[in-house]
Amino acid sequence: MPPRVLLASGSPRRTMLLAAAGIEHRAVSPDVDESVLDGEAPAEYVLRLSGTKAAAVDANDDEVVVAADTTVVHDGTIIGKPLDSDDALSILHRLQGSTHEVLTGWTVKKGTRERFGVNESAVRFHPRSDDELADYIARTEPYDKAGAYALQSDDGWLVAGVSGSRSNVMGLPLSEIIEALAGFGVERSTPHRG
Repeated sequence: MPPRVLLASGSPRRTMLLAAAGIEHRAVSPDVDESVLDGEAPAEYVLRLSGTKAAAVDANDDEVVVAADTTVVHDGTIIGKPLDSDDALSILHRLQGSTHEVLTGWTVKKGTRERFGVNESAVRFHPRSDDELADYIARTEPYDKAGAYALQSDDGWLVAGVSGSRSNVMGLPLSEIIEALAGFGVERSTPHRG
């Protein structure tokens, strides 16, 4: 029997991405402190958190754990999830009309064996007014999303373009995850049509 997959995440987006890729799994939300350490570089931060999340879940012997952490970086500064609507507006205002990076650290682990990495995508925003951004926040409530936005529900209104993996921006670099899972004997199922 091929190994089963345990997604160490409470993110519905990551669950959706794995399911759409034909990876059957169960999800468990790890309880970890996501604070940035003093002097920690963005890539080190997301990679450390993905490893911490992978280690924080109770996996069965036959399960392969997938964990990830995503953050937005603008001018070298890590931008996390907004605290409230004012913070979300401040974040989106700062990202307007410029390009920022989205980094995802990922870990795939079974027992003592693991593969890991960091993926980076560049995202460019359309310029929008503060009133338009406030309306966007009210409609989307992006409080659980780094950078206060979601690519999957944007439809090009906010995001002008993505250079690199779009699934990485959504929280899971699928091509790397699928390759790592294959190395642990995990096979993709054929997606079913309704």
